[in-house]
Amino acid sequence: MTPAKNQQRTERREPAPPGTQDEVRETALTLSKRDVARLEKTARKAAPRKTREPGFLRRLLAEGAQNRLTPGDTGWNRPGGGPAGFTESPFEVQGSAVQVCGFWPFISGAGLPLVGAPLGRHLMRNTLVTGDPISWFTAGIISNPSAFVLGQPGLGKTSLVHRIIDACSAWGVVPMVLADSRPDYVPHIQALGGQVITFSPGQGHLNPLDLGPLVASLTLIEDEKARGIALSEMASRRRSLMEGIAAMMLGRALRPHESTCLAVAITALDPDLQHAPVLGELIDFIRSRPEILRTNVLAYDNDEEYDQRLQELLDALINLGPSGTYGDLFSRPSDSHITPGVPVVFDISGVNENDSVLVAAVQSLCWNLGSATVSAEQHLAAAGKRRRKTYLLVMDELWRILRASDDMVHFIDTITRLNRGRGIGQIMITHTMNDLKLSKDHLTATAWGFVERSAMVFLGGLAPSEMGNLEEVFALSGKEKDLMTDWTGEAVIDPKTHRAGLRPGAGRFILKVGKSPGTPFMTNLTDLELQISDTNRAWDMARP
Repeated sequence: MTPAKNQQRTERREPAPPGTQDEVRETALTLSKRDVARLEKTARKAAPRKTREPGFLRRLLAEGAQNRLTPGDTGWNRPGGGPAGFTESPFEVQGSAVQVCGFWPFISGAGLPLVGAPLGRHLMRNTLVTGDPISWFTAGIISNPSAFVLGQPGLGKTSLVHRIIDACSAWGVVPMVLADSRPDYVPHIQALGGQVITFSPGQGHLNPLDLGPLVASLTLIEDEKARGIALSEMASRRRSLMEGIAAMMLGRALRPHESTCLAVAITALDPDLQHAPVLGELIDFIRSRPEILRTNVLAYDNDEEYDQRLQELLDALINLGPSGTYGDLFSRPSDSHITPGVPVVFDISGVNENDSVLVAAVQSLCWNLGSATVSAEQHLAAAGKRRRKTYLLVMDELWRILRASDDMVHFIDTITRLNRGRGIGQIMITHTMNDLKLSKDHLTATAWGFVERSAMVFLGGLAPSEMGNLEEVFALSGKEKDLMTDWTGEAVIDPKTHRAGLRPGAGRFILKVGKSPGTPFMTNLTDLELQISDTNRAWDMARP
């Protein structure tokens, strides 16, 4: 091949980029072998190197470094992070639309409405469980603003109520704890800036004939008919309260002429509820044998017959008076009155627990005063004299008053039936259904009606023997019964500290609404709630 032909072919090719193999080959037509080798070596050095894919170890280290900043599919890959080595796939459910209606066409069924106080976390789904009797009633979820709490001692019944009080008070509801016998609610009401009324022998006086200054202001209602209705209700409340307390002292119900005498005497001493008499004045009035009482007792001119017919009633009233067992506890003017619209608690922890009659009398008096104050405020609000408020009545240790007198079950029954119309929600608390078993079957049926009429029932740890009683009121599944009986177990002891932890059922409840399946949840308290809801303060102070 001649140089002329080589030159002609070179001109027909497009020029190659410098430093490439094509340039080396074109130049090789006119260069020596040594020059060609040198140019090829230079081209290899200038060519870009291929990037290598990282190996398995390098990729694993890179993923581990990334997981220290953000969790991966198996969790946090760092010390204390606890990464999972195996992720279990979700279970599959197959069935008809009727059998798995809670899953189809959705992957999970609907939960409880997020309305009311945050109670805790669902034990199965870990979702938030909310609810309280007032919020659910105003939202139309339940038809009666009432709740009942059942559970063995030490499992968190009071703490659950504290949580409900916290949330409701923040929303403008006024809590009223009208008989705190331990006391468990005094620190909480004080923290809310409320009113604490201490009432026990040697600590305060409470006149059962005085329903408070708000009741006396009912005469300001301009409408004559509305004023008459309000005053008649308060007068009836006062008569019923005195009859109940006198019956407790006698250990029996009042006879018709005794009840008539008591009602006429109270009305004659204070017809307009403006100047409440004390117990001594009532006793002296009956002893004076006025003509109005002679006529109603059917002892017109016979003093001996008059005294004979009213002797037992006078004995009961004298026992309540300054010469009786309780001194001036009920016979002097009241030291404090309930301030409407302010959280209030009656501290009755100084009352002798062994005197069941006194405990019941004090509780019924406190509950009646609170209910009368709220009812009077509702009458004034209807007349435009005050602003209407909503109250939450807490009735703890219900078994005490039921054990004192059979008649008290009717008193509580009246309160629970009428509170809805007065703007009062209520929470009743006791240990077991056996607390509601009274001496007679019809009284037991009335007491069980407290639970049946409660739209919300919180069931804590209960003994297996209780399941039969509960099944008569609720439809309990086997799983629900197993949970409640398991929660009654004792706490496990730590071998290092030699102290027991929390019991299995501490803070755990099943929320039942009617006969629907229950919602199991656990209440987790904040540090502040733990301080104000501690029911073992006496033991904490005695612990070395």
